[in-house]
Amino acid sequence: MEINWKKNTVLFLSGQALSIFGSMVVQYAILWHITLKTQSGTMMTVFTVAGFLPMFLISPFGGVWADRFNRKHLINLADGAIALASLIVAVLLMAGFNHVGILLSCAVVRSFGQGVQMPAVGALIPQIVPQEQLTRVNGIQGSVQSFTILISPAVSAFLMSFASLESLFFLDVLTAAAGISILFFFVKIPAVKKSGREQTNVEYFHDLKEGINYIRRHRFILLLMLLSAAFMFFATPSMLLTPLQVTRNFGNEVWRLSAIEITFSIGMMAGGFLIGAWGGFKTPVYTMFLACALFGLESIGFGVASVFWVYLGVMVITGVTVPLYNTPVMVLLQSSVEPDFMGRVLSVITMINSVMLPLGMLFFGPIADRFPINLLFVVTGVIMALLSIPFITSKTLRDAGKHKICIKQNLPSDADAF
Repeated sequence: MEINWKKNTVLFLSGQALSIFGSMVVQYAILWHITLKTQSGTMMTVFTVAGFLPMFLISPFGGVWADRFNRKHLINLADGAIALASLIVAVLLMAGFNHVGILLSCAVVRSFGQGVQMPAVGALIPQIVPQEQLTRVNGIQGSVQSFTILISPAVSAFLMSFASLESLFFLDVLTAAAGISILFFFVKIPAVKKSGREQTNVEYFHDLKEGINYIRRHRFILLLMLLSAAFMFFATPSMLLTPLQVTRNFGNEVWRLSAIEITFSIGMMAGGFLIGAWGGFKTPVYTMFLACALFGLESIGFGVASVFWVYLGVMVITGVTVPLYNTPVMVLLQSSVEPDFMGRVLSVITMINSVMLPLGMLFFGPIADRFPINLLFVVTGVIMALLSIPFITSKTLRDAGKHKICIKQNLPSDADAF
């Protein structure tokens, strides 16, 4: 690449990490505030729906925008909208308006912003990074994000012990401003080569239809997304109900909630370095199979752990597992999908993540209020372990590397049956 890709990558990842840090501090503060005040699975369900459903609604358009407009500006606009929402909430809290509805409204705005930002970030990385370096960069990005997430719960817990809630929202505004400035002034983005026809006059819904048809024409992408959707649904308790489980089983101290987030982030950071150095199995789906099977076993571990320190140990291993799945999936897509469709394909992944978690919480949240929460973790863990089997039994997924070539050549890629 003509532009110094290493410098651009470092600046881009640094700015995004700074912005994520402020966002995560606020996110933990809102989540813990609701968890500790209510200890209700139903209220956590409401918060989850507010935090993910808007992302589902906006992400298809976010994918189209990422394919049609300047991704750099799109990321900054989304980040700026989230920061503005944090500023408004901080002012309202200072004025004495501390109803939980304000926090839920903020979660809605943040979700809309993330639904626009995430496809643009995912589509921008292969724009500045050589294809042969994608695995390494995505692994490093995962580690950087994990380190950011590692320190943010500790900072959030520390600030919550003596500072007001609105001060955390002001921190989010400052970090977002820094991240926006770095991306706008210092990161140089090369132009994207458009392989298809010009789309300046094409309606958004036509673009969305083209993106969906693109996915349908390539069997391994469609199958991967369907499996991810099912897995995400049953992973909901392990991803979102652990604070509630800890509060009920071990105590409602803030340090315990901070501890599970910190240990998870330590594991994710280690997992990012592991996948970045190792690269995974030669056949990517074998790495995904391993990660899915481990995640199921780890969920069972959450359900049977009766000592908090053992629980934290399981949390570390869970953190290690996450990049083992996310990284090969992202690299496979980034190196396979044509640039014109990259944003739309990644937006569908964002849609899956954003809709399956609220659906999972609508189902599992009320169940957690009526049945033993530990049993819920064990049952969903068994199901997730079983869901790992199609990753090694499907010829379509095993041959995904070959399909990657088919996609680049616009050849049919659905010859093999599941």
